[in-house]
Amino acid sequence: MKAKLSNVLAAAVAVLLIACIAAWLLTRDANPLRAPKKAPAQAARVSKVDQHLVQTARQLAALADSRAEQDLATQVARLCDQEVDVDFATAIREAAAIAPPTSGPLHDLAVHISDLQSRLAATQKRVAQLTKDAAANSGAAAARLELANAQLTLEQNELDDAQQDLAREGGDQHTSVQRAQQEFQAARQGALPLGKLAGPAPEALRDQLQLWFALGSRQDQVQAARQEADKKAVTLAQTHKAMEGSLVSVPEADSDDDDSDTDDPSAVVAQLRHLSDQRRTLADLDKRTQLCQQVSGLYQQWQALLADRRRGALHALLGSSGLILAIVLAALVMTEILGRLLGREADRRRLHQIRVVTRIAIQTAAVILILLVIFGAPTQMPTIIGLAGAGLTVVLKDFIVSFFGWFVLMGRNGVRLGDWVEINGVGGEVIEIGMLKTVLLEMGNWTVTGHPTGRRVSFVNSFAIEGHYFNFSTAGQWLWDELQVNLPVGGDPYQTAEQIRQLVERETDQEAQEAEQEWQRITHQYGMRAFSAKPAADLRPGPTGLVVNIRYITRAPRRYEVKSRLFQGIVELMHNSERVATA
Repeated sequence: MKAKLSNVLAAAVAVLLIACIAAWLLTRDANPLRAPKKAPAQAARVSKVDQHLVQTARQLAALADSRAEQDLATQVARLCDQEVDVDFATAIREAAAIAPPTSGPLHDLAVHISDLQSRLAATQKRVAQLTKDAAANSGAAAARLELANAQLTLEQNELDDAQQDLAREGGDQHTSVQRAQQEFQAARQGALPLGKLAGPAPEALRDQLQLWFALGSRQDQVQAARQEADKKAVTLAQTHKAMEGSLVSVPEADSDDDDSDTDDPSAVVAQLRHLSDQRRTLADLDKRTQLCQQVSGLYQQWQALLADRRRGALHALLGSSGLILAIVLAALVMTEILGRLLGREADRRRLHQIRVVTRIAIQTAAVILILLVIFGAPTQMPTIIGLAGAGLTVVLKDFIVSFFGWFVLMGRNGVRLGDWVEINGVGGEVIEIGMLKTVLLEMGNWTVTGHPTGRRVSFVNSFAIEGHYFNFSTAGQWLWDELQVNLPVGGDPYQTAEQIRQLVERETDQEAQEAEQEWQRITHQYGMRAFSAKPAADLRPGPTGLVVNIRYITRAPRRYEVKSRLFQGIVELMHNSERVATA
């Protein structure tokens, strides 16, 4: 079942990898400098001396982070400045042509300003005349000149105050528009706020993803600015058409015409001047419409540039995603291949541990490579590794010791599943060896019974480094076991003891030979002498007579079974001896 699931997962990753490679190939021809195609215009709002278009251009210029984008942003800002300049010129001309009010407070203020202007002009002439007189005659003329200059300053200040009052009340649009124009020109004196040039194309998946989203957001902003320019161009064209349809022709003046006496020449002149201003306004509208259309075209090029950059970012993003999928697929394939190669291992208990180690090693390497693809290589790798190592050593000290203890337990002199071991005074059979803990099935004191108690005992693997443990040094798990038999009163105790020894030797002969061979193989590398695994018997006095002690070799997991079989054989032997003695 696990093999089928692994194959399905590997197939799914392979399909995703193929799809990612195909998409990567389709996006490989991205060209950020490709010339854009023209697109139809759309609509936006426009008003008199509207500076929103140039403000939008400056905001977008601050986002331009490539040389091509900055060139386009500079051209857009220049055209938008020209459009606003033309709009200001039209507004100033139209404000100058507005007739003053005929009644009300504004009329009175305008009349007062006119009187002040007349008085100021007369005072200026007087100052000029007194200046000439003072040059020729420095007596009384100089005193009158000083008085006239003070009067001139007073009248000038009064005129300025009156003009400010008229502008504040909305009666002097010409001055208001001029002041707005001066503020606009002062604001654009500084350098255009261009964005910081971006570095080389990002290689980390995270940076590529951020760039892709940022370019998409900028593309939407440029699209909105283009729609605004298009709509302003449409609105200006509609205004031009409506204004052109409302023009009224003025009859030409003819000196030979008898009816010419009835026409007011000043009125005709005023009408001609008004018509001329309207024609100039129409020309300005045409010019502004063309400038808005040019701005829209530049925005279209900007959109195409961003679309190509975003396509390039998507291409890099697909490449990084494909690399991640390739790493995952390679990890799965390597795990499967190593699993099959390790399946030839004869020792099944060791096979599980080797598989776990290889799988964890492959997965760890794959995770590290994937993290490098996602976040990129750290710029200060030695410092990061040093700080991270110090922090992990302090915080994860127990975890690290347990983890390395796991490697010790899996080594040549470690433990395996099914081994009988003693750890911290607890004996039992190993049923689980994890990365952080080892679990025993407690067997109690095996020198007495060796029966499972039913309890699972867990030990953190740090005991393999910081403590100690006992394990059998042979694969057969041999140990010396002992049994005692009380001899009945009567009969030859030496003969009975020898018969019991022979019985035990026959029952354990095969196991004794295997134990000798394994012990010789294990102890040979240490230069130890060989030993005999044959049973030994000795007679000892007991409370009710003589006792025979038999020591023999057996496998630890089978010691209880062997002892039961031996006791059964001894009972039959002693029963037969009694029958013979009775007969």
